Amino acid sequence: MTIQAGRVRELFLHPVKSMAATAVDSSWLGWHGLPGDRRYAFRRSTDASGFPWLTASRLPELLLYRPDGRDASSEEPLPTHVRTPEGLRLELRGEELRAELSRRFSSEVELTRIDHGIFDAASVSLIGSGTLLGLEREVEQPMDPRRFRPNIVIEGPALVPFGEDRWVGGTLVLGDDDLGAAVSVTMRDLRCVMINLNPDTATQDPSIMRTLVRLNENHAGVYGTVVREGPLSIGQPVCLRGIR
Repeated sequence: MTIQAGRVRELFLHPVKSMAATAVDSSWLGWHGLPGDRRYAFRRSTDASGFPWLTASRLPELLLYRPDGRDASSEEPLPTHVRTPEGLRLELRGEELRAELSRRFSSEVELTRIDHGIFDAASVSLIGSGTLLGLEREVEQPMDPRRFRPNIVIEGPALVPFGEDRWVGGTLVLGDDDLGAAVSVTMRDLRCVMINLNPDTATQDPSIMRTLVRLNENHAGVYGTVVREGPLSIGQPVCLRGIR
């Protein structure tokens, strides 16, 4: 069974994990997600756990650092520099940026690059615009999708809050039915305190996570794995297959 799920409304890359998102009009969906997405992260040097990455849940102002530039030696859209909250342009791989983040975090960090991506659960994250609108109504403030760190925002015809929960177990086809990129939707996205952080100021609003816990057991959006590569662009139709 094929269901029209809507269209692509927004696309985002996150070149450095937990730093500012980059909005794009088009991209390619490959086996390791969108090229340039989460290829870099700063690792907590003394952390030997399975999740050593420095994220905005530990250092909220990390959201205010903006990847900048383009690495001409890479086929992927990878940054060369980072704009700090104070407006300085520092080399991504440079000692000055590493030292600044270590100072802010009060512990040593170091840059890591992994070409297949540094993901929490899967290489593609998606959220429906109905979920954002539903939360907006409840918390009575605009809901910036960047709070949720998605790659793809899908605008559906019904704009049903948390409608993407019903995509789990199905396959989303983006664009042409036979040639378009396809994503197997594997699980709902369980959220952390990062959704409380304003992406432009890093200020916290705990009411957002409290509301999400009440409305949908703290889930918003879904994760998926790529089952067919293909182009992505804003406005593309999206259909859902495999759900009865």
